[in-house]
Amino acid sequence: MELKLLSWNVNGLRAVARKGFLDWLKREKPYLLALQETKASPQQLDKKILEVEGYFTYWSWPDKKGYSGVGVYTQEKPIKVYKEIGVAWLDREGRTLILEYPHFILFNLYFPNGKKSKERLEFKLSFYQQFLKALDKFKKKHKPLIVCGDFNTAHKEIDLARPKENSKVSGFLPQERAWLDKFIDWGLVDTFRVFNKEAGQYTWWDLKTRARLRNIGWRLDYFFIQKEYLPKLKKAFILKDVEGSDHCPVGIIFRI
Repeated sequence: MELKLLSWNVNGLRAVARKGFLDWLKREKPYLLALQETKASPQQLDKKILEVEGYFTYWSWPDKKGYSGVGVYTQEKPIKVYKEIGVAWLDREGRTLILEYPHFILFNLYFPNGKKSKERLEFKLSFYQQFLKALDKFKKKHKPLIVCGDFNTAHKEIDLARPKENSKVSGFLPQERAWLDKFIDWGLVDTFRVFNKEAGQYTWWDLKTRARLRNIGWRLDYFFIQKEYLPKLKKAFILKDVEGSDHCPVGIIFRI
């Protein structure tokens, strides 16, 4: 059985809902859709967004209103859902949903942005570290681990349009990129690069400069899987033509 898994930083679920989100979801019909940066509380969302026919929905709401937040629409009810990685001061921002199924475990993560301050950069790096510890914990379940979301880091020079100009900007700092190296050393595979080695493949574009029109972007959104389960990966892709956010969706086809 082949499953279509999608991930999308919507940059505000209320905003994208006004731009045809539900129609798009019904057309795509993914087995699972992971959302990041929902920027809402349940009281602010229409019931038709919270309860979609054919899907179970799960949410991690941040303490701070209008900020962060992740959600998942899934056709199959998971065995168990975890909403944290186990560190209170990291978990209060609503950045984690981990769904365990009979045949795999899905991590939906919205990693912090480190541009605001030195403290936020340290927060981001701490989140990376705790994520690796969570991987160690869940690896003991002996199921494929699938990790998706907005990592807020472009890994290689090929993953952004202007690497030299951004070499000292959070999102492409050496210490941030080193963490993605650690994920790969741990045994994760960047699924998109299994199928596509070309430059110019991005998932985020700055809205203020209308960078999307010129494709001046960054690849910040990923699906990773464990290396030993690579034969189950059938396809990985970027849905660059889907609008409504400053990010576009990414996805994989995975066989169980």
